[in-house]
Amino acid sequence: MYIKRGTTLALATLAAAGLLTAGLPGPAQAAATPTATPLSLPAVSDVVSAGDRVFVSGGPSSTDVVVASATGAVVGTLSGLPGPSDLVLSGDRQTLYVALPTANAIAAFDTGTLVESARYDTGAGACPSSLALTGRYLWFGYGCGGWDGNIGRIDLGRQPARVTTGLDTGSGFYGAPLLTAASQNRSVLLAGQPGLSPASVYTYTIGAGGVLSAPGTNEFMAIGSNLRDIALDPTGATVFTASGAPYEVQAFPFADITTPSATYPTGAYPNAVEVSRDGTRVAGGADASYDPDVFVFTTAGTEVAHFELGDDLSSGALAWAPNGARLYAVSYDWTGAHPVTLHVLPVPAG
Repeated sequence: MYIKRGTTLALATLAAAGLLTAGLPGPAQAAATPTATPLSLPAVSDVVSAGDRVFVSGGPSSTDVVVASATGAVVGTLSGLPGPSDLVLSGDRQTLYVALPTANAIAAFDTGTLVESARYDTGAGACPSSLALTGRYLWFGYGCGGWDGNIGRIDLGRQPARVTTGLDTGSGFYGAPLLTAASQNRSVLLAGQPGLSPASVYTYTIGAGGVLSAPGTNEFMAIGSNLRDIALDPTGATVFTASGAPYEVQAFPFADITTPSATYPTGAYPNAVEVSRDGTRVAGGADASYDPDVFVFTTAGTEVAHFELGDDLSSGALAWAPNGARLYAVSYDWTGAHPVTLHVLPVPAG
């Protein structure tokens, strides 16, 4: 039942009768029912969809990545991992990369067999926590806290793969930066420093040999405060940010992070943003206690749907199915016996 704790009995009755569904603009239309599956994880760090399988990592206090079907049924577990955090898929969705900050490593798994195929050592004291992929280069944001954050790179095109650290020379990250890349553009990389106010993001172009340009950055206070998540559209032309304030996901031109080119209202404390694979939809989430948690917009800013999860959306825990028909969200309930729940949210077409 998609009702927040403390919501009235009247709403619960409507939900039980099947009358409370995704919010849609315009005339009422039938919508598939969202589903919710409790997961055996103490917390959640990230979620990604390979199409037929969905992967949810448990974060630094966990040892598992839960594997679910496209409809949310648990089908397996990648176990015995030291603190699995950020996740990223290869372009063909056949390899899953898992950041292991407590082991100073990144692991690779076959998404079909669920067998570990490689493990890359990022160096003592690195704490790699975020990942992005641009062709042969697997990028990782690392840092254990205390102004030691930086960007590293694994050249997967070399055998053996070559690991290089200290690639950013001027941004001064407090801890591990958030990273993201564009699925159709291998020449750009976006980084953001979570948790600080005012928030900052940094844009890089990727040159020959994986060399990063000097970073561009936003105007002071343009991003807001307490950055929680970042995204790029598939072409790498537009930056998306979700910060604790303002109360909306913001879009900026990659080349000029000065004034938002579009905004997507989510209510208080935005904490997640994800762009569909075809670039036509933007999903935004918020850490809302008694209001809708997940919103779907066209890139022009028209709301297509919104969803009430029943618990609080975890930061950055949104993922599109490759075909755009489903959105996966992971919520967290501090008081529940099963605190982590995977939600499968059907997104209306058109």
